[in-house]
Amino acid sequence: MGRAFEYRKATKLKRWGHMARTFTKLGKQIAIAVKAGGPEPENNPTLRAIIATCRRENMPKENIERAIKNAMGKDQSDYKEVPYEGYGPHGIAVFVDSLTDNTTRTVADVRSVFNKFNGNLGTQGSLSFLFDHKAVFTFKMKDGMSMDDLILELIDFGVDDEFDEDDEEGEVTIYGDPKSFGDIQHYLEQNGYEITSAEFTRIPNNLKDVTPEQRETIDKMVEKLEEFDDVQNVYTNMKPAED
Repeated sequence: MGRAFEYRKATKLKRWGHMARTFTKLGKQIAIAVKAGGPEPENNPTLRAIIATCRRENMPKENIERAIKNAMGKDQSDYKEVPYEGYGPHGIAVFVDSLTDNTTRTVADVRSVFNKFNGNLGTQGSLSFLFDHKAVFTFKMKDGMSMDDLILELIDFGVDDEFDEDDEEGEVTIYGDPKSFGDIQHYLEQNGYEITSAEFTRIPNNLKDVTPEQRETIDKMVEKLEEFDDVQNVYTNMKPAED
């Protein structure tokens, strides 16, 4: 398939890191969704989408319920979505998505990693032209489903005309305009598609070749960034390693 799916396949399992950090990151997403749309999933499509992702990541039900309850507490901190952009070693572009209740702490943490690896943290928006921001939906296939017809229906929502089918899992992944996240989700739900994951991602426009030694250094930088609880995802324009 296209570059989006090649890149996503290579980064799908490694971007979240350790399970405990995964649950912490998902808990923050739940907090934002609850504060924005309330604690009832049936009335909060964003929360429904996050819960689907939680289940896909094997987050226990009690953890999900606890995160929703905590988000309703009066002393619950407000999280902000803050992106950080810059160049890492060997000229690789690095885009960091964060959810933080303390931007001073987060920018200091992120900058320390860039500095450690001789990188350069830039200003917000400085590298956005290198990445496409996409809404990503993975859902169960239906008997007799025609992907061509489905994509044709969703074109009006800014859905891309390429998709990825996972026959082993019986699932399909589509990409679309982030601004149409709610509309795409509504369409899939209203037409009986079981959504197993719904999220946002950033796909590099051009992938850059690196040597094995360079890849090792860049991977170490990404791992260091992902260790911070405030960091949700880290994206680079490094070409994925071949199987």
